[in-house]
Amino acid sequence: MAAAQSNGHGGRKKPWIMNAFAMTAPGHLAPGLWRHPSQEKQTLAHWVELAKRLDEAKWHGLFFADVLGIYDVYGGPGNNAPALKAASQIPILDISLLVSAMAHATKNLSFGITASTTYENPYQLARKFSTLDEITGGRVGWNIVTSYLQSAAESFGLEQQIEHDERYRMADEFMEVVYKLLEGSWEDDAVEADKKTGVYANPEKVHKINHKGKYYKCAGPNLVAPTPQRTPFLLQAGASKAGKTFAATHTEAMFLPGMIPSKTKEIIDSTRSLLRDLGRAEDSIKFIAGIFIVVDETDEKAQAKFQDLLQYADLEGTAALFGGWSGTDLSTFSDDEDFAFSGPAGIQSLISSWTATVPGTAGLKWTKKTVLQHLALSGAHPRAS
Repeated sequence: MAAAQSNGHGGRKKPWIMNAFAMTAPGHLAPGLWRHPSQEKQTLAHWVELAKRLDEAKWHGLFFADVLGIYDVYGGPGNNAPALKAASQIPILDISLLVSAMAHATKNLSFGITASTTYENPYQLARKFSTLDEITGGRVGWNIVTSYLQSAAESFGLEQQIEHDERYRMADEFMEVVYKLLEGSWEDDAVEADKKTGVYANPEKVHKINHKGKYYKCAGPNLVAPTPQRTPFLLQAGASKAGKTFAATHTEAMFLPGMIPSKTKEIIDSTRSLLRDLGRAEDSIKFIAGIFIVVDETDEKAQAKFQDLLQYADLEGTAALFGGWSGTDLSTFSDDEDFAFSGPAGIQSLISSWTATVPGTAGLKWTKKTVLQHLALSGAHPRAS
């Protein structure tokens, strides 16, 4: 059920977008939590049951993150031991193969699936998402990523990652090919399925796309006839200049970390400015901020539950995640160094936010352990309990 939130200007209230955030790995943002006594093995039945509960509770969507490599910056380069020991987003299943079962067990819940424009092929991806759109009845979204792990690049046969902005230039052409396949290769009435004439699809209404660009060549057409949405709902999470421009050009929703409200507002304001420049309405993109919530009958019980979860957090595994996200190897810093006054600017920004918003953090010495304890369980998302 959609709750309401103020728009901040005393006007009409906007409906909340209730979107669960998950990953088909034993440790998503909480490495080590797989050791908790109540942790279930992530079988297909587990994911189907989660989807059913969210659907019954009237949530809008279940959004799955994904990665294509191992977090190996911490203690590295190339050191995958901390990630493997803590199950830091490894091992990880291909969510696109599980969604059909979850969709079959639900009526209204939508599914956001992450796929990379850097390592996928647009022809193959168009077929996959057309299939998912058909079997879910139009309840599928594509979280578009360009990927960021060096380990993924090496596993796909590259010596180095493709440069950041170049990946987004590739992504723009990737989208051009996908649009041609999904929107242009089949006319709306191409499927006749006429048993008298013996014509299933009218050849005059199915077209090759014959795309020839800098990065991609594709003859087409799409292998799947038009589906409920044709193009899936498009999401993106990039906050760089190139990422925001890409989002303003293509997407319908942006997923944002809400740890630093002022930074979140900057991303939203600058993206809305880009939307105006591109001739799109400011409200044509929905902005969805992440938050980690621990719920129980009373505040005391919720706090106790949080502490119970925290004792299973693997800080080495958390450091592995942070290394992949930021490129910073925390093993190169001393254990007693105060990051509030030195070290990476990104960590100092996080500390400033925690000090301003989290009770009891004023005057703390922000050592490596303290920083990792605050990143444990929820990553760069704010906590509420």
